[in-house]
Amino acid sequence: MVASNQSATARGAAPSPVTPGALAPYSAAGQQAHADKLRLWQVRYERAEQVYASYRDATRYPHESRPLAEHPDQVRPFDPITEETALRDAKGEAVKGVRLRTTQDRVFLSGTDVVRFSIEAVNEQGQRLALVVRAAAAQSVPDTRTPVPLIQTDLAFTDDGTGADVQAGDGVSTALLNPAQQGFGQYDGTIRVLAQVAAQGQQGVVHFDVVYAPGVPATWVGVRDAVEAGSLNFYLKAQVRTAGRYVVSGRVDDANGKPLALVQFNQELGAGAQEVRLQVFGALIRDKAPAFPLRLRDVEGFLLIPDRFPDRALMPRWAGLVHQSASYPLTRFSSDEWTSEERERYLAEYARDAEEAHREVDALVRR
Repeated sequence: MVASNQSATARGAAPSPVTPGALAPYSAAGQQAHADKLRLWQVRYERAEQVYASYRDATRYPHESRPLAEHPDQVRPFDPITEETALRDAKGEAVKGVRLRTTQDRVFLSGTDVVRFSIEAVNEQGQRLALVVRAAAAQSVPDTRTPVPLIQTDLAFTDDGTGADVQAGDGVSTALLNPAQQGFGQYDGTIRVLAQVAAQGQQGVVHFDVVYAPGVPATWVGVRDAVEAGSLNFYLKAQVRTAGRYVVSGRVDDANGKPLALVQFNQELGAGAQEVRLQVFGALIRDKAPAFPLRLRDVEGFLLIPDRFPDRALMPRWAGLVHQSASYPLTRFSSDEWTSEERERYLAEYARDAEEAHREVDALVRR
């Protein structure tokens, strides 16, 4: 098997260039055909080398421990979702000069989770306009053809500085939805919020969708960290109520707040007290040389429920700082690349492709 830290070129001498006069015994047509074939194999060789090197570098770290820079959409998972759309009249036509800016701080909810919504109207220059929320309600959207009772409850969007509203009279109207306390405690599926709004004398409708599951499959109870086999492991203690496959992800920053890693877990967990391991791979630490201590933050997890909707039941969010590691010297961590049967198999195949092209180039050069 080919060693994973070697390039194809390093395993053999690079192909020699064609020397002047080397093709002299051939006819002009033969020389051209020979040169074309040589160029073809040189291109194949270069491409095979690139494939080998790209795959080797891309798989230096395991799937569950990757640089956070590779996943910019995962850096701040709990930031509100912001959208901006045109206000549309009763005919569905966009009202010139009026746009609606909305936010919601989550899409998936479970148990006693609460979601916050906001609406504001702005002009083309982004300046706020006076907005009136005439009425708003949340209702169930069953994902089934079987008739089920419709669940509906009124919501109050306010701009008076109370409840979910941050600042009174700033033109941003906000509302909270707590499904467990507002009639959806036994409902499993999509909840749609519809708000009737008016701005600049024109009326329209805003809608928000959330997906709710009433049960909480597991809860967090603690964290510890340890250096094991040259990597830093965060062990999240959980009390699991429902056994099954859990998907957990967290973000790791260094002591200066610089994002370092996206760490993930995707395995079966039994009921009872369990530990979820989130690993910062040793080679990733050695390569990036972060300032210690490392900080685990913004952990999210859910029980995967295949073949149904919604396909997950959420654990409680663990927002902000979850755990700060001890301070360790870089020498405690291994610089070895990640390895697996699949990775070594692919590297061997790509190496064979490069070596075959290398031999063909050398043979053509010697003719």
